[in-house]
Amino acid sequence: MFSKPVYVGSTLLLCAVSLLSACDGGASDAKDALVIEGKTMGTFYRVSLAGVDKNREAPLREQIEAQLKEDDHELSTYKEDSVLSRFNQYQGNVPQPVSAGMADAVVTSMRIGQLTGGAMDITIGPLVNLWGFGPDKQPVKMPTPEQIADARQRTGLQHLKVIQQSDGQYLQKDLQGMYVDLSTVGEGYATDHLARLIEGNGISNYLVSVGGAVVSRGHNPKGNPWQVAIQKPTDKETAVQAIVDLQGMGISTSGSYRNYYELNGKRLSHIIDPATGSPITHKLVSATVIAPTALEADGWDTGLMVLGTHKALALAEKEHLAVYLITKEGDTFKTYMSPQFKAYLKDPE
Repeated sequence: MFSKPVYVGSTLLLCAVSLLSACDGGASDAKDALVIEGKTMGTFYRVSLAGVDKNREAPLREQIEAQLKEDDHELSTYKEDSVLSRFNQYQGNVPQPVSAGMADAVVTSMRIGQLTGGAMDITIGPLVNLWGFGPDKQPVKMPTPEQIADARQRTGLQHLKVIQQSDGQYLQKDLQGMYVDLSTVGEGYATDHLARLIEGNGISNYLVSVGGAVVSRGHNPKGNPWQVAIQKPTDKETAVQAIVDLQGMGISTSGSYRNYYELNGKRLSHIIDPATGSPITHKLVSATVIAPTALEADGWDTGLMVLGTHKALALAEKEHLAVYLITKEGDTFKTYMSPQFKAYLKDPE
């Protein structure tokens, strides 16, 4: 027997489960901001705006929810008629048209995948589904080595291409049974889109979050920088580990402590290591990355979670990444950060 999974069943939310709490610079500042929030893609979105009149809420909400619906229609693996689902269902090798945004998400993901040595791999959909973290139901027993090996045969970034042509962008695959899963970057993708939408409405002071991905610009209603809290890796959503000033950047967190289920007495994380085809088992429980866009941060945090603490820190040093890692050692948590991340801490340790 196995327990019900302890995770949000979402369209896009799989890897950014170590949710970031948008502080909005304090309770009084949040009260003065125009806040638009709701549910999307199996998670939650929140848009905090400074200096915006209340009468703009209704038209802005309509635009925000239309944008989120469009993003979900592109990247969802839970909706059979989404752009990505249709691409996964298609078993030929003729290039399939996609939006410029979706092409950019795939290119960014593949670049990060190469830099992480394949640790971040958007083609591991067959493995995600095999272990019960996709649209399919959870397994009633552990996948066999043969099943894992078979699923791994249907993965590989080298089998996926993004084609840029004068008439648009296309995705092409040359492997039967390939299943692309963009859940690892979905929240960052949507967050960046909302940020552009807000700026397109002439608003320059805002904080936007979709699940565990956040972007901010300008200042809160008190004229101070927006601040974001990194949650402690526990089931208590109000437990804060650190607070950062994004300084106009994007941030995303991936963790292994919420999105999991138990099978035969074993706790299985949703984060799959492409090298083994199985859930990660190391001590790293949370990885937070600050990057120029939420999309990039969302891609990096997953790859670092797969790599584990020491390899993640080494890669962060090589690529000059702003990274904050939390490991669980016994009953205690230990934190590690790159020098680049320390510059964003509200109260540097």
